[in-house]
Amino acid sequence: MGSSSGDTGRIAIDAMSGDMGPAEVVAAVKLAFEKQADLNALTLVGDESVLRPLLKAEGLQDHPRIALFHASEVITMDDKPMQALKRKKDSSMIRAIELVKEGQAAAVVSCGNTGALLAAGTLKLRPMEGVGRAALGAIVPRQDGHFVLIDAGANPEAKAEHLVHNAILGSNFARVMLGIERPRVGLITIGNEEGKGNALISATHELLKRTTDIVNYVGPIEGFQVFTNHVDVVVCDGFVGNILLKSWESLVKFFRTMLKEEMTATPIRSIGAFLAKGASKGLKERINPERYNGAPLLGLNGNVLKAHGSANRFAIRSAILAASELLKADMIHRIESDIARANELIAAPVVV
Repeated sequence: MGSSSGDTGRIAIDAMSGDMGPAEVVAAVKLAFEKQADLNALTLVGDESVLRPLLKAEGLQDHPRIALFHASEVITMDDKPMQALKRKKDSSMIRAIELVKEGQAAAVVSCGNTGALLAAGTLKLRPMEGVGRAALGAIVPRQDGHFVLIDAGANPEAKAEHLVHNAILGSNFARVMLGIERPRVGLITIGNEEGKGNALISATHELLKRTTDIVNYVGPIEGFQVFTNHVDVVVCDGFVGNILLKSWESLVKFFRTMLKEEMTATPIRSIGAFLAKGASKGLKERINPERYNGAPLLGLNGNVLKAHGSANRFAIRSAILAASELLKADMIHRIESDIARANELIAAPVVV
């Protein structure tokens, strides 16, 4: 086993949280190294007596880029976030975040309790200078590609300056993960005419117009534009974002089930389904939530990625690979520069 001491490029993995259990996390680690041989070194955080046999079963017990860090407790999905932080200080989630705080890792990946992860990440790593609140960024399929949804659920209530920060965080995330040098940013509302929407939207719109040198703001967008090739970053508060994200995920499952039922309803349709197998596989890959699993909590002094609690090994692998991409791009330092410039612009008096 490798050592995690002082390795600032290392990824700490909360190996015990999540619905699928630590065996699925270890299987994901194997898949990640198979996909990317030069992957960052990893530290699996959790009960060593559980993890060592699992690593041996996957043939990873002597891997030079894998280390273990023992943690005796697990934060469950039913735990209340703040109580868990106080009562389970030796949990795999908290210990993994502390490795980043102490400089022994640079990123955390967890499938655990979202509220606990957000609270622990914010309290221990703190928002970077100039950022009001951290935000969850999620990558979602759309026509001809993908877009970043931010905030996907970290902060149900927000101020206008928080949404401006979300635009900057989301733009930098899209630049790294989607390879778009100047992502188009849209502010979701109920109409794209000037003045449409509530007071928060109006205030945010005015501030975003001041920051177009930093953010490629194309204006307000409506719901029917979200899944077209109209913008690359959709900005909203966490209340709207979480509803939008979960509605999309639910709709994907609904259409998969409905399509399967219809395509196998008769023998003739079953033959057609067999002949269209290639197209079905391609569509499934395009809308597969596992492809970009791992929503980062952006705006902190450290990289924290949240995978679904029900994530399987392929989805967890995607989250690990995403963490690696963020570290290679050194995204945090670029965000800090953009935030500082934006704060100066939105604080400046308006010249009439």
